[in-house]
Amino acid sequence: MSSRRRLDRRGAGLLAILLVQILCAIFFLANILSSVLGLVPISWQISEYIELGAALGLLLGVVLGVIVLQRTLRRSAEIEDQLRRASGAFMQMLEDRFDSWRLTPAERDVALFAIKGLSGADIARLRGVSEGTIKAQSNAIYRKAGVSGRGQLLSLFLDDLMVLPEPDKDWSKDDAQDKASA
Repeated sequence: MSSRRRLDRRGAGLLAILLVQILCAIFFLANILSSVLGLVPISWQISEYIELGAALGLLLGVVLGVIVLQRTLRRSAEIEDQLRRASGAFMQMLEDRFDSWRLTPAERDVALFAIKGLSGADIARLRGVSEGTIKAQSNAIYRKAGVSGRGQLLSLFLDDLMVLPEPDKDWSKDDAQDKASA
């Protein structure tokens, strides 16, 4: 089942819970107002049955709300776990690349800071060395990685993160579905 269908189904379930609770609240408010204003009430037996149904509707809303909350919390924990694993996998990929390029510990630090987007001056300040040293280390990193600059270095890692579309997949169907749902 696609994630869009799951979201639609969840949204419909939440909307149903909300509607039941709103109807129950409207009933209780109308019942109280009719008593206060002295409007002609319905017979007490029918009123009791309606109140019982409204109370059950509110209770059902609470139970379903708890179920939805549990599922949401579980899904959130799963996503956080996946993110943690992906982050660890990315760091392992970095280490593997650094190993294959035979970077020194200082070059590894500089490469990691560069990939994180720090400027040469920031890296120099963090490492307590001159900007000239950082430039020399950066050039050594680029040479060992076979790239000409920071952008190409970063693109090596972005390419590993990006999942290319399946060559056999017909993307026109997805585009047509997106246009139909818009």
